[in-house]
Amino acid sequence: MTETAKPTQNIHEYLAEFEDIPGTRVYTAARARKGYWINQFAMSLMKPENRERFKADERAYLDEWKISEEAKQALLRRDYNALLDLGGNVYFLSKLFSSDGLPFAEAVSTMTDMTWPEYRQMMLEGGRKPEGNRSIKGGY
Repeated sequence: MTETAKPTQNIHEYLAEFEDIPGTRVYTAARARKGYWINQFAMSLMKPENRERFKADERAYLDEWKISEEAKQALLRRDYNALLDLGGNVYFLSKLFSSDGLPFAEAVSTMTDMTWPEYRQMMLEGGRKPEGNRSIKGGY
């Protein structure tokens, strides 16, 4: 019989490391639970009739969902970074981008400090450079 390997790192310490990646929100189980209703709302926009209802009166449609007021305000402002912090998943939120007629990459550019043309060019050049983008705490 062999001995079962014991974890060498506490799971909470491991997950905390994800918060140290500059400009990145790792979609964890905790974020999934937190953003459940935001993501359910976003997925509802796959149906044309729901998109029409939402576009006709965004606030009234959002009020049908068990979404916090903070999240409703972020949705109305299209504050995607706030929505990610509140547990929104970028792939579910893409239903909102699409409902607004916004291509995915252009919507994602709004989550940066770059304009859409600047973001597009950065991506064409291979993406963000790793220097300065590896650790918030370490500054590298």
